[in-house]
Amino acid sequence: MPQMSRRGFIITGLAATSVRGLPQIALRQKRVLTLVYDKSIGAMRAIDRLVP
Repeated sequence: MPQMSRRGFIITGLAATSVRGLPQIALRQKRVLTLVYDKSIGAMRAIDRLVP
């Protein structure tokens, strides 16, 4: 696994945040996070949906 510098980590985090945040601002939709129990993996799973 390649080593990641602190600067690279911050840039990656900001890019991920902007990709997730910009569509929500542009479309004015709510983001709904639902937790469900998935029997196949035997654990809780998060489902993220956009609701108008």
